[in-house]
Amino acid sequence: MTAAPERPSFAAALRFWLLLGCISFGGPAGQIAIMHAELVDRRRWVDEQEFARALDVCMLLPGPEATQLATWIGWRLHGLRGGVVAGVLFILPASLLLALLSWLYMAGRAYPSVQGVVFGLQAAVLGLLAAALDRLGRRVLKGAFARGLAVAALVAIAAGVPFPAVVLAAALAGLVRSGTGTGPTAPIRAVDGAGDRAPSLARSLATAASLAVAWLAPLAAIGAWLGTDSTLFRLGAFLSKAALVTVGGAYAVLPYVAAHAVDTYAWLSPAQMMSGLALAETTPGPLILVLEYVGFVAGWRQPDLATPLSSALAAAAVALWATFVPSFMFVLTLAPWIERIGRWRRAAAALSGVTAAVVGVIAHLALWFAYNLLAHATPARAVLATAIALAVYVGIARRGWPVPLVVVACGLVGAATGLRV
Repeated sequence: MTAAPERPSFAAALRFWLLLGCISFGGPAGQIAIMHAELVDRRRWVDEQEFARALDVCMLLPGPEATQLATWIGWRLHGLRGGVVAGVLFILPASLLLALLSWLYMAGRAYPSVQGVVFGLQAAVLGLLAAALDRLGRRVLKGAFARGLAVAALVAIAAGVPFPAVVLAAALAGLVRSGTGTGPTAPIRAVDGAGDRAPSLARSLATAASLAVAWLAPLAAIGAWLGTDSTLFRLGAFLSKAALVTVGGAYAVLPYVAAHAVDTYAWLSPAQMMSGLALAETTPGPLILVLEYVGFVAGWRQPDLATPLSSALAAAAVALWATFVPSFMFVLTLAPWIERIGRWRRAAAALSGVTAAVVGVIAHLALWFAYNLLAHATPARAVLATAIALAVYVGIARRGWPVPLVVVACGLVGAATGLRV
């Protein structure tokens, strides 16, 4: 018989979430593995079934699944305040570090050594994308239907079909493919956190309304203060829309973000977009924090305030708010109903369709990065970038090298050799 989960004190939980925010390298897979090892196996704060059900639902919701899983576990232990603290501390250390790295990048990009580091980082990104594509493809593309969805998503994104439409179509395809079986797979146990009160629809709706106001009111205030044509308002409005379709991880939504940030709004260049992803890979926390970097560079290049730095920091804060508050809204609203949703066959079927399509979306992103990195490079630089990307792919996909160390090493290689070819 499995022992009942233990409920820690709020102070003990707070210390753990802060520690997790500092050590959560390795992308969502590594972050989820750390939480499982610490919270299920070692500390026994949640049981195996709760953890699995919550993870299934968090993968279906828009937003970074590891952050949402941490938020749900925090809620499960200490209610609403526990969920907010867990989610915020999961991203806070990495967001501070990425703000510093973004400033170093923008302030020092004129120096040759910095240009060399950036070159190495951009080449590393191509290898990281190839490794992610290989890993996800092996896990997801098990049959002709899944492979067909991936190819269709690649073609659709390349043809300019909006990413939200691709996600919706893939989810519908998964539902149609699933056939019958709309009910739960087993008796349902709904919980309401921090004491297991009976879940309340009214309480859930109140939570959703409160967080929706917290999400949108600051953006409306920015529009009234600086105007709807300001960088801060346009950034907040765009990333709020992106937050609603961030299903399948950061790699899935990046083509959508890059297309608008680079081509529509001219906030970044393609090279700067690639550099941002590489910088985000060196920090703990969710990879979707790359959107903080997008905001920082947008504010620096198109300032609304007195100085580029003040505008950049304000835009980075807006990007964080627009990206993560909707994520908190989804998971904290649905938290009491996680068990019910996790047992719904149709939800799992929709997720399977989206996950297959995400493989095609990531493939498009890899091609976009490869073109922007190699098309205008000198032959020697193209060879060096290809060699770095291949080394990263082999190291990550076949040897299990730690991603942050690999990315830092590539930056050093770029600094040493990138400007001599």
